[in-house]
Amino acid sequence: MKLKYILIALSAALVVWFIYDSFSQPGPQDLEGDFKEVAMYRNENNTGPIVRIYAVTVADTLWEAMQAYGDYMPHTKYGNTSVYFFLEGNPAPDEVFPGEPNFPQQYQEYNVAVYEKDAMSQVAFRKHPFRR
Repeated sequence: MKLKYILIALSAALVVWFIYDSFSQPGPQDLEGDFKEVAMYRNENNTGPIVRIYAVTVADTLWEAMQAYGDYMPHTKYGNTSVYFFLEGNPAPDEVFPGEPNFPQQYQEYNVAVYEKDAMSQVAFRKHPFRR
């Protein structure tokens, strides 16, 4: 009888630990840099490649934090995810769209970095991609 209560208590403790662990996972909100998503696009195609494009403002050029932010963004197998970073206080697009370029040309000079994950999950992180 005592063994039964020990097993129930142990099971309850494991369930509580699993729930706590599930809700305490790190995410983009835990990164330094005050990231704010200002624009987002996702195509409506659920049977083929999913395209996700984000425009995000950041307080400072924390390159590692920007790459980590991109890593946290959703990605679908055989889909493409692009995250464009802009410094807070500078102009940033309020709309992004598919095709090239993904936002109006007037904002290119304010883009400080771009994170791209392609269909084969290859990551590319480029600083100042539109600087000539």
